[in-house]
Amino acid sequence: MRITAAVARERFGAFSIETLDLTDPRPDELLVRIVASGMCQTDQHGRDGYYNTPLPAVFGHEGAGIVAAVGNAVTKFAPGDHVVISYPWCGTCPNCRRRMESHCQKNFDLKMRGTRLDGSTLMSQDGTPVYSAFFQQSSFATHAIANERFAVKVRNDAPLDLLGPFACSGQTGAGAVLNTMQPRPGDAFAVFGVGAVGLSGLMAARIAGCDPIIAVDIRASRLALARELGATHAIEHTGSTDVVADIRKITGDGVRFSLETSAQPAVFRAAVEALMPAGTCVLLGSARSGTEVALDMPFLQFGRVVRGVIQGESHPQEFIPKLVDFLMQGKMPVDRMMTFYPLADINRGRAGFDRRDDDQAHPAHAALTDARYWGPFRRGTGGGARR
Repeated sequence: MRITAAVARERFGAFSIETLDLTDPRPDELLVRIVASGMCQTDQHGRDGYYNTPLPAVFGHEGAGIVAAVGNAVTKFAPGDHVVISYPWCGTCPNCRRRMESHCQKNFDLKMRGTRLDGSTLMSQDGTPVYSAFFQQSSFATHAIANERFAVKVRNDAPLDLLGPFACSGQTGAGAVLNTMQPRPGDAFAVFGVGAVGLSGLMAARIAGCDPIIAVDIRASRLALARELGATHAIEHTGSTDVVADIRKITGDGVRFSLETSAQPAVFRAAVEALMPAGTCVLLGSARSGTEVALDMPFLQFGRVVRGVIQGESHPQEFIPKLVDFLMQGKMPVDRMMTFYPLADINRGRAGFDRRDDDQAHPAHAALTDARYWGPFRRGTGGGARR
């Protein structure tokens, strides 16, 4: 079928709005009419060559929409179902067999190569392939193909145009807290960087009953929003600010949990140094390969844990519906982090990333023709694949 999509044809270049041909769904695949899709720095990094994704390509990995057709082997979905398209996994590697799908050992190829595992593409133009299976969806388009294993059915009364972030940023930030940290009420929590991933983690910390909840960022506007969404304290991280000392003034011994979303080595180190003994720092920020940070070994020896997390270590079929319920209950108002753009204005959203400071993008959101497209509301965190 003929669709409209945002195509990247050069590194660091603008997206172009083009008409493409979309393949028919295979027996185990869905055709989804995209209602909304988020933009993440991971999409920008894919375009710019961080992951060697070939061009021309269609990016987008936070799609939400309505099932238009299903392959003849699909049993869990039917036309008309509302879905969020989440991250892919192979299902056969040692980690997948242990239900650690977010750490699938084939996730780099599944997410970043722009093809199915067999090398086929989903979109083409005049018979020439366009790389179009980014995260096995490429949702910067009016329609996308998704394997039924990666689609999540959601309640029909939830606003689809708000649900796409749960495919990546929402489940990455909230999952890092609720699935990985599993804090108890009263545990001290700090989040470094309050773009959409950090704010999702912050809202999850509030749901879990953490206290205090400390937000750290370089922009006062983000910190003001963090306060409104549940932060008990806010620290504006300037060059003269001793963030660790400020956190210890608030907590005494440091925080039980810290969440790092900036991918900046100095900020990551501060997130570790803010820990109390036996505390845990979770790294979500996706840095370029080769980025290093120095940590004090004796400091870590006192039971402190530093670990990376991908996609919130969630099981999407179970976790995303919980996030949707939180949204509907008013506990996770992700709409506060969004700005909408039409598909024709996708480059306005992209420009927000290019204008940002190095720490993170400001909250925003965007829209496609029949769909909506969100951008730029966060730095790429959690969705970046690893080798």
